[in-house]
Formats: sequence, structure tokens, C-alpha cells
Amino acid sequence: MVFHDISFVEATPRYDKKQKLGIRIELTDFSVYYTQGTAEAAIVAMKGGKSEVLCEQGQLYKVSKSKDGIVKKEKLTKHWLDYWAVDFDYLQRKEIIKVPVGSGLGGIATLPGFELPQGELAMLAFEERWTGGYIFENEWQSFRTRQDRDLELKTAQHTYDQPGRYTVAVKVIDIFGNDTMTLVPVHVGYP
Repeated sequence: MVFHDISFVEATPRYDKKQKLGIRIELTDFSVYYTQGTAEAAIVAMKGGKSEVLCEQGQLYKVSKSKDGIVKKEKLTKHWLDYWAVDFDYLQRKEIIKVPVGSGLGGIATLPGFELPQGELAMLAFEERWTGGYIFENEWQSFRTRQDRDLELKTAQHTYDQPGRYTVAVKVIDIFGNDTMTLVPVHVGYP
């Protein structure tokens, strides 16, 4: 059994020396270590005259085997990223949901699949609760298209309204659709 490591993303704040409340975020590193399995076993099992795409040590390879048994390996991966986005004030948007008053542990509707009849649901009072998570708001993004395969690696400048400490969230989507997020603490507006 093969276990896959998660992706790694590193982003660095770039402070504006002239505009004390201004900042840019630069994507400074992104790496993966996906492994599909043992490439050698797949190559041995491959019939002559065939080719396959394999993932090994974080890289995609087109592996071809000639009818004579000669193996040719061509690296396909140039860029792992398809998209990245930034939320410049991530911790300011708590995820709030409405639930019936008294629900949850020790209250009503604690059993999975338990539903109240439609008439009783309308008579319930609801309260707002924080889920413990935050909502990512896409304030800046860069993505690859078929016409333009390049990504911008530094955001446009963002200017905060007031000095303070903020948490920037950076979300990255790789070529397989897997997303990875990192939080970057920033401190703006102070000498």
C-alpha cells in the first residue's frame, strides 16, 4: 500500500516600503511528492510497444516500452499549479450556520438521520453558531489557461484600511485538482 504525502505551499509577504499598509504575497514554493506506486513494477508489467503515464516522486512521466523491450522515460511535469488564490484577511469571516435552538449534544436531533415533521420544523426557534471554521474569500487569483500557461507568482498590491496583524490565506490547486492552503501571518502599518 502506498501512502501519499500532502502538498507543500510556501508564500512570503512582500511589504511596501512607501505605503506602510500595502502588501503583496509571493508564491515562493510549491511541491508535491505524489507516488502512484513502484514505477519499476509497472514498467516490468508493461507490454512491448505500449506507453503509460506514471507518477513517481512528485513528477509525471510518459514511459514507453519498445517491442524490443527498450524503455524510454520522458518527464511531462513542468508546472504542478493550475491556480492559486489569496484571501488577505482570512480570520475575519467566521463560518456561521443556523441550527434549531437546543440541537447538538444533549439536545434534539442528536441522532443521525433524525428529522422533525415539516410542521414542527417551522415552529422551532433557530440560533446562529460558529462552526469553528472560516470562509475563504477569493480576493486575488492567478490561473493558467490553454492560451497562457504561465502563472503570476506575486499578487497585485493589497492595501489594508488600518495598521494591525492579519492572517492571509493562500490556496493552491494542482494539476490533479487537489487543493492545499497555508496561512501567512502579516503585520502592517508599523515602523
